[in-house]
Amino acid sequence: MRVLATGASGFLGRAVAAHLVAAGHEVRTLQRRPSGVPGVTDVLGSVTDASVVADAIAGDGRSVEGVVHLAAKVSLAGDPDDFRRVNVEGTRTLLDAAERAGVTRFVQVSSPSVAHLGTSLAGVGATPASPEHARGDYARTKAEAELLALARDSAAMHVVAVRPHIVWGPGDTQLIERVVERARRGRVPLLNGGTALIDTTYVDNAASGIVAALHRADAAHGNAYVITNGEPRPVGDLLAGICLAAGVRPPHVSLPAALGRAAGSLVERLWALPGVAARAGGDEPPMTRFLAEQLSTAHWFDQRDTRRDLDWTPTVSIDEGLRRLAAHYAQG
Repeated sequence: MRVLATGASGFLGRAVAAHLVAAGHEVRTLQRRPSGVPGVTDVLGSVTDASVVADAIAGDGRSVEGVVHLAAKVSLAGDPDDFRRVNVEGTRTLLDAAERAGVTRFVQVSSPSVAHLGTSLAGVGATPASPEHARGDYARTKAEAELLALARDSAAMHVVAVRPHIVWGPGDTQLIERVVERARRGRVPLLNGGTALIDTTYVDNAASGIVAALHRADAAHGNAYVITNGEPRPVGDLLAGICLAAGVRPPHVSLPAALGRAAGSLVERLWALPGVAARAGGDEPPMTRFLAEQLSTAHWFDQRDTRRDLDWTPTVSIDEGLRRLAAHYAQG
């Protein structure tokens, strides 16, 4: 089918676009800079621009039949209005254009953070998104966007929400490179010894799961699904595996989780002061309350509904993913 993938210049978006091409689809992408994915037609612009969105969906007179929406503002800090403009209003603009053009399948790429309330999630499925209780502007606006998308599910346009959890792999700048660089400087703490059990998702598995949601939209529409490797491990072990693959010393200093959360709350307030982020190099804050909660509480998920309804299973284990990551760093 003809498919539009938004956000294809990002780490996961590029992988999804490549998987769509490999599956034989005619793929357009929409993002602010070229995707670099062979075999796709790039449309450059923002999901917040209604005219650009309309052009991406049906500009050549041949409307796409499916949409995979990955574009989002992803950050631990920033202007709340920016999160809302991109994550909520951008999604609304895309949904409006998709309905007008007769798109029949719409996959909303969401996040498990939409239902993370600061306490452990152990062996649960895709519990309802909760903008009122989600932690931080990113999670809140992604929760709103997921609910907005699922509310548009109909007999004419089948909508599925998928929540890939902690996506990683070679070339990832959002997670892997930040962990490695901070570990080099000794700035990755283990909270409560790094014992919290968490799920993650190797990038190829996340991409194939998202494509499976598009293919299975007729059967799975109206629902949200968490996508993971299904191999929960202690967060300390995962951080150590990433660091060892990159050739840096794993984190070894443990702090109480309560101290990490308090420090995260303080850093958030400091980061909101004028000029603080710029003086720190414009980087993400080193800690937030949400990040401290992620590092100190369990979050692993029951994958039975996901695998059954999407007719999908991951193909790259965590150990194999770490081997590929080590090979990536060995190549320089």
